[in-house]
Amino acid sequence: MTCEASDHSLEPKLRTKRRGAKSSRPLLIVLSGPSGVGKDAVLTRMRELGRPFYYVVTSTTRPKRAREKDGVDYHFLLRKEFQQMINDNQLLEWANVYGNYYGVPKNEITSALSKGVDAVVKVDVQGAAAIKQILPHAVFIFLTSPSIEELEKRLKKRQSESSAGLALRLENAREEIKSLLLFDYVITCRQNKLDEVVSRIDAIVTAEKCRVKPRIVEL
Repeated sequence: MTCEASDHSLEPKLRTKRRGAKSSRPLLIVLSGPSGVGKDAVLTRMRELGRPFYYVVTSTTRPKRAREKDGVDYHFLLRKEFQQMINDNQLLEWANVYGNYYGVPKNEITSALSKGVDAVVKVDVQGAAAIKQILPHAVFIFLTSPSIEELEKRLKKRQSESSAGLALRLENAREEIKSLLLFDYVITCRQNKLDEVVSRIDAIVTAEKCRVKPRIVEL
């Protein structure tokens, strides 16, 4: 059986359909995973490599760490400023995490999507679950470490946690790993393999752009 013959009468209709087809809808990519897994490092590498996303900046009340920049890594706010954002319904989701408040500003997401730009937002697993309830058609990616032992090494290297704080984060990480069914994709974030992680995210975005039924994110 061969497939050489074709019905040329269909070609004008197909060409017309292609010309009139809508471009792919902008994606909202939710990047999550346990504390210390490397979410910030992955986002920094994506920026360095010029990946064309709008990087949503989370608001927080936690103190700024060395080398962090306000408005780039986070919007660092006083508690009263954060509370005002809650009162004004300016946050897509917010939560108290390890004694500090974190929240995702709505306006940054709506601005990017309205311009047709893919947006990526970094949140903890609790935040990802909250966004899933509001925007189920976002793309949810879970970053994990090769092992809990590797995650512990990374947290210790960061030197920002007390012994009790470190133990709490590791305990929470074990629970968060059980939340994989919440996510669409999982990527193992290996030490010194950031480009590999970025390549996998690229592949996910490419696949999503080829969906027959595109995700439609409306806020």
